[in-house]
Amino acid sequence: MHLLYNLLALVLVILAAPVFLYRLIREAGFGERLKQSFGWLPAETVAKVANKNAIWLHAASVGEIVATSPMVKEIKKEMPDSVVVISVVTASGYDMAKRIIPEADGVIFFPLDLPWLSCRVVKKIAPQAFLLVETELWPNFLKASRKSGIPVMMVNGRIGDRSFGNYRYLGSVLKDMLQTVVKFCMQSSIDAQYIIKLGADPQRVMVTGNTKYDQTYTDVSEEEQQQLISQYGFGRHTPIIVAGSTHKGEEESLFSSFGEVRKIFPQAGLVIAPRDIQRADELVNMAADFGHKAVKRILLHKGAADGHNVVILDTIGELGRVYSIADVVFVGGSLIPQGGHNILEPAAHGKPIIVGPHMFNFKDIYALLSDRKACITAKDPVLLTDKLMNILQDSELSSTMSKNARAIIEENRGAARKNTLQLKMLLEKKANNL
Repeated sequence: MHLLYNLLALVLVILAAPVFLYRLIREAGFGERLKQSFGWLPAETVAKVANKNAIWLHAASVGEIVATSPMVKEIKKEMPDSVVVISVVTASGYDMAKRIIPEADGVIFFPLDLPWLSCRVVKKIAPQAFLLVETELWPNFLKASRKSGIPVMMVNGRIGDRSFGNYRYLGSVLKDMLQTVVKFCMQSSIDAQYIIKLGADPQRVMVTGNTKYDQTYTDVSEEEQQQLISQYGFGRHTPIIVAGSTHKGEEESLFSSFGEVRKIFPQAGLVIAPRDIQRADELVNMAADFGHKAVKRILLHKGAADGHNVVILDTIGELGRVYSIADVVFVGGSLIPQGGHNILEPAAHGKPIIVGPHMFNFKDIYALLSDRKACITAKDPVLLTDKLMNILQDSELSSTMSKNARAIIEENRGAARKNTLQLKMLLEKKANNL
């Protein structure tokens, strides 16, 4: 099975060669990313982290980086002399890590999961421990870590319904990976049950909570909020709707609902942050079709817009702070069967939250916020308008939802510390066995 995996991985890389070439020509910065993916890491970064007993955290993209940020802060607090290196898969994840985790000693792109590349990079960095953030399981990299005697730990572990179904097809490869992981620190009891059903040793599995409750990089003062409102071109007393991580098939409903909101609140503002920022121009045109005037966020940096009521957020890493200026937040990927996205960021700002009916990727968090009336569900696009209007017109409802959201965040903090203490125990055990 492992041989078949390697053959498929090699074939995929070969088939992707034309895509690599196209992006190399057209996409700024892709050359550096490609070099690192094939194991050629920046000499400056290697000098900082290689053979320094680094703690290596691997986070695929933006969402995992958000979870990684409080972990790194705790590691530096508990083990101040530790060297920390973070690897990512996506360019957005790389930019986010650079921006919100200044404590990291190095940020690199994760090598392609080919056997010789994994062995080469593992030997080059020679970390004292490798931490998988959420669901980042890579067969060859884990095998290389095991051969080098590097303990592997899953932190902030999460197994969604879709991942659970897909992993089961990996057979002996999955079994080999799970046997390599020494500790599984899972977000919830549901995640713990899933990883055990997949074959993890129950003795190695524990529930430590979700480190995203501990994130602080989005903290925004009142003065900074007013600056953001001004930068976005909205009035100080204008009701603002922020729609985060939206997908194709959702924005039409948002623009339609926004039109209804404007009948009651003519000065209302809307910020849409599409999951794929390459769709920004498409959304500007779509807004016009619904009678709204939209502008891309990047143009606001240049002062090139006037008279708009919609901002399309086409920058990386800004959404978490933009939630702070919202009167109500819609979190995307939920009106369509995508599974939803992170609702903890708007909750951390104490914002009333609306989602669609498809939140299966965040079942436990969604259930918690819903049960405590910090989050309400619009089961279809028509109800989205009703829910928005209810919150904007009912100050008592809005206030209650805000207070409940903040309370939930405060009550659930501490996962990053729990994960870090488990890491310390792991490293102490490793040191005693030397």
